[in-house]
Amino acid sequence: MSSGNNLYGKAYAFAVRIVNAYRYLCSTKREFVLSKQVLRCGTSIGSNVAEANGAISKADFSAKISIAYKKCLETKYWLSLLRDTNFIDEKTYNSIFTDADELAKILFSILKTTRIRNR
Repeated sequence: MSSGNNLYGKAYAFAVRIVNAYRYLCSTKREFVLSKQVLRCGTSIGSNVAEANGAISKADFSAKISIAYKKCLETKYWLSLLRDTNFIDEKTYNSIFTDADELAKILFSILKTTRIRNR
């Protein structure tokens, strides 16, 4: 039921990027509301993957991966909003958004596989 260390490592590295982006937004841009939102959902992706790795059933695993996927989508929303309100530039947005998109694709693939097997 493990989603693999590769996903965990990618989610953890993404969380580190999000924390650093949060620090930048607070200290340089003096933005505290949107950045807090992206911090919460962006770091929770990895924590939900970690919980999935410790799942006690296939249903529990699938539920945690589903939450991680939804948090990834939410993170992409907040990143887009930060870009469109000029708190982050296009280059920064593209870099972080690409990582979020890669995570979303991996998580969705895992969801499809686990949900199909459970039918």
